[in-house]
Amino acid sequence: MGNDVDRKIEPKTGRVSVERKLPNFLQSIRLKYVKLGYHYLISNAMYLLLIPLLAISSVHLSTLTTQDLTLLWDQLKFNLVSVLVCSTLTVFLCTLYFMTRPRKIFLVDFACYKPKPDVMCSKEMFMEKSRQTGIFTAENLEFQKRILERSGLGQKTYFPEALMRVPAEPNMAEARKEAETVMFGAIDDLLAKTGVKAKDIGILVVNCSLFNPTPSLSAMVVNHYKLRGNILSYNLGGMGCSAGLISIDLAKQLLQVQPNSLALVVSMENITLNWYFGNNRSMLVSNCIFRMGGAAILLSNKPSDKRRSKYQLIHTVRTHRGADDKSYTCVFQEEDDTKQVGVALSKDLMAVAGEALKTNITTLGPLVLPMSEQLLFFVTLVARKVFKMKRIKPYIPDFKLAFEHFCIHAGGRAVLDELEKNLELSEWHMEPSRMTLYRFGNTSSSSLWYELAYTEAKGRIRKGDRTWQIAFGSGFKCNSAVWRALKRVDPAKEKNPWMDEVDEFPVEVPRVATIS
Repeated sequence: MGNDVDRKIEPKTGRVSVERKLPNFLQSIRLKYVKLGYHYLISNAMYLLLIPLLAISSVHLSTLTTQDLTLLWDQLKFNLVSVLVCSTLTVFLCTLYFMTRPRKIFLVDFACYKPKPDVMCSKEMFMEKSRQTGIFTAENLEFQKRILERSGLGQKTYFPEALMRVPAEPNMAEARKEAETVMFGAIDDLLAKTGVKAKDIGILVVNCSLFNPTPSLSAMVVNHYKLRGNILSYNLGGMGCSAGLISIDLAKQLLQVQPNSLALVVSMENITLNWYFGNNRSMLVSNCIFRMGGAAILLSNKPSDKRRSKYQLIHTVRTHRGADDKSYTCVFQEEDDTKQVGVALSKDLMAVAGEALKTNITTLGPLVLPMSEQLLFFVTLVARKVFKMKRIKPYIPDFKLAFEHFCIHAGGRAVLDELEKNLELSEWHMEPSRMTLYRFGNTSSSSLWYELAYTEAKGRIRKGDRTWQIAFGSGFKCNSAVWRALKRVDPAKEKNPWMDEVDEFPVEVPRVATIS
């Protein structure tokens, strides 16, 4: 109110005169509310245009008399052939539409694996296990300590049992044991939650980037649960942290051509055989942030499953920048100078991820953004490119108008910071990703499901809410999935890894958490 009143002291009388001034609208009006009003106006423009048309039509129909209706009926009787042809064509087109339209894909439920407390690994324990190997130099132990202190990871992440031993035992048997523990743990929880029998599953997709034994992990699941002999099983390897959404997209494509089917998707990573025992710093980063975890997801195209399902899959968008050499090599598994195998992360990783994200949201935007945002983006683009008005800043669409929830792959603190900044998201939107990184670490392709489980445990999912899952992976790939909630998810009825401790979150994650 201080800007609306101007007080002056008259020099002769000493009296105070008060002048009323117009308020400073640039300060008093919050532009975000103006933008919100514009969004509602454009989004409902169709309804606003239909109202006068309906009014005009109603007035016209009200003038019709019984004689007008009788005349119309007589004309139709004398054009019986035309009526039959039109009716037949209408029925044919409707039948064709219903037979060829894409089947709706429902997410019945999902489950995330929570390891036992005896494999919990604090940052101090991680550093101690690294020292006990006797392999890492003092400089590289200090390097790993600095990475951990700034990683955003907490003190309760999980590490494979074989790597917790002294000395560590990274062998094929232990790697199989880790895979079985994670996959079967998640699948058992999922089958218990849904009441689905293993024999009813017709499609199986398993993804694990770095551990691909023979027989495959998908065959391991088929054998353990005695799945039926005609099951369509797929095993995806080497596709990085974004492979979980690739598996969802593959299952979606298969469900389009397999009517009345259930699809089981299993996403995980295996650390036992992929912990790096060397001193190449670009390969040591992976040691510091990757942790044990996995998820199982049940999809269905049965109309009868809609009532009990949590979400409907609306869109999947995949972006692959492997044709670019810099993108292809920014996450690369290779041997170091001492022939130790590790995954090297390039310094170009953030720039490559940014380009992949830009391509992905350029495709996704027209599918999900309201018309108001698309118009603003188009006008800005024309002004900059056609009229060369370089002083106008590029318009970044507000994806908060398209989604209520964001599940961004918890690949590391730097990735989350950049996405929060570029997409202009709030701390509330980023909370599921940051808390997942803090509590479980980078669990690779399954991290998106720990984030969605966090959102459910907090009671944030309401019917109609839209969730955007976005993940990055080697190759380089950026993939998105959009889900719409079919019902309110009641946390009191949920069973997921967060439920027994969700009240402790969110926590403040310091920029640097000193390791003693």
